Amino acid sequence: MSVKQISVFLENKPGALKKMTGVLAEHEIDMRAISMVETRDFGIARIVVDDPISAVNTLKEADFVTNLNSVLVVEIPDETGGLDKLINIFVEADVNIEYMYAVSGHKTTKKACMIFRVADTKAAEARLVAKGLKILTQDEVMNI
Repeated sequence: MSVKQISVFLENKPGALKKMTGVLAEHEIDMRAISMVETRDFGIARIVVDDPISAVNTLKEADFVTNLNSVLVVEIPDETGGLDKLINIFVEADVNIEYMYAVSGHKTTKKACMIFRVADTKAAEARLVAKGLKILTQDEVMNI
């Protein structure tokens, strides 16, 4: 049930992000989530898209350096303390969070979604599901 995330390495200069989003738009690849981190010389865009394999191939053809890995997307109540309760479940399940970022949620369902990168996705998923968490699939993320 994990979701494929693409990490795209970008030069830290004006227009680099636009070049990446332009390539995705030109090839009609739908982006559902994005996180940007930067260092002095380069940045990393982490994205979740509708067709990760096609996106990786398209980006590589456009000379981007990419990496494909698995992440967990967890649905939580969009309420005060919701993230704290979720992180507590990670602690109880002994799952370390390497990084995380948010996905905009549904206003009608009052749910938010968080994306988590963990060391062992399959083991973490099993432990978290056993604790009652809902882990979304790639298709479910695209329908948020």
